[in-house]
Amino acid sequence: MTNIKLGLKENWKQFVLLVIINGFVGGMVGLERSILPEIAGKEFAIAAKTAILSFIVVFGIVKAITNYYTGTLANKFGRKNLLVAGWVVGIPIPLILMFAPAWSWIIAANVLLGINQGLTWSSTVVMKIDLVGEKQRGFAMGLNEFAGYISVALVAFLTGWIASEYGVRPYPFYTGIVLVILGLLGSIFLVKDTKHHVARETTYSNIPRLKNIFWDTTWKNKNLGSVTQAGLINNLNDGMVWGIFPIMLATKGFNLSEIGIITAIYPAVWGLGQLVTGAMADRFCKKDMLYTGMLLQAVGLVSLLWVNSMAHYIIISSILGWGTAMVYPTFLATVAENTNPHDRAKSIGIFRLWRDLGYAIGAILTGIIADLISINASILFIGILTFLSAVIIFFRMKCSIGAIWQMWTWLIPKAKRANGQMN
Repeated sequence: MTNIKLGLKENWKQFVLLVIINGFVGGMVGLERSILPEIAGKEFAIAAKTAILSFIVVFGIVKAITNYYTGTLANKFGRKNLLVAGWVVGIPIPLILMFAPAWSWIIAANVLLGINQGLTWSSTVVMKIDLVGEKQRGFAMGLNEFAGYISVALVAFLTGWIASEYGVRPYPFYTGIVLVILGLLGSIFLVKDTKHHVARETTYSNIPRLKNIFWDTTWKNKNLGSVTQAGLINNLNDGMVWGIFPIMLATKGFNLSEIGIITAIYPAVWGLGQLVTGAMADRFCKKDMLYTGMLLQAVGLVSLLWVNSMAHYIIISSILGWGTAMVYPTFLATVAENTNPHDRAKSIGIFRLWRDLGYAIGAILTGIIADLISINASILFIGILTFLSAVIIFFRMKCSIGAIWQMWTWLIPKAKRANGQMN
């Protein structure tokens, strides 16, 4: 263990490998992003919004529960073993999506997808945090989430285009077979576990252990609780965008190719933006990053009520993507910053439990409101909830001393350089 070093530079080979692996993980979600509602309507004659969104509900609940157990079991069984197990579970998913004879089979595929995502994404998140230590967590999470969500966007666009050219099944899902094979082989033969990095960091960490990890992460700890509620609301509105957005665009006359472009813009900006916002989270107050990002999402969602053209939808999708980019790496960096290395994996698992329950809650709420009232009413409701989440962060969360010091040490040299140029 004496040879173990923490840091992005010191562990760049394993870090880059994990970024690539997480790209494959994100691509598995992208398989469904733009075309599954179309499959529900055309092939299975499902019209009710709540029924169509059932695949997101199942995915969200299963992924949330898997996140929790991944965090709990990470120290016991090892991060790498859980990563490999996640890819093994993912093997049947593209095949089921290709040949499912009934909607219940699609639901079953999303049970497996939830387990796959919970095991693989959670493992790569924790392993990257283990590798980089405390100085570059935001940047590390920015790269991680960039890889995942840019892959969501690319595969969502690719499957939308393939569906428009060759039909919704089976051709779009051949991509999934390639992703599973590459992810599984890379995880088995190239990824190394990070348990020794955790042990190394524990020797000098001065962050106290949490008394009750579940309740402290859920709400009791002001910083952790603020992050957890925002994570839930963030994925709640993402679940709405995932399920309702394609349906709304279809009712306004957009074709599959156009829907694929618009729905891909959101995760593309989200993914690319995290290359910038992840590094920002290491230098600036995480509270400011979080409430600004949630506020931007609220503005973007409510603005959807007054737009009709493709250009307007692309702009709104970009605003939503940038708002999400500001919060996503900052969520995970804040959890890591406020937890002892021994508590970190479990605390991240609890945060991701609540965050991904947002998918299910968002899909249920928006589906019910859309069926009973209208799609616009569901969008307005989610927009208001997102605004309230920003308010909670603003009043409840505090900047850490470390964040203030990092921002100060970054600003002072800039001010000195500017003063020298003036003189």
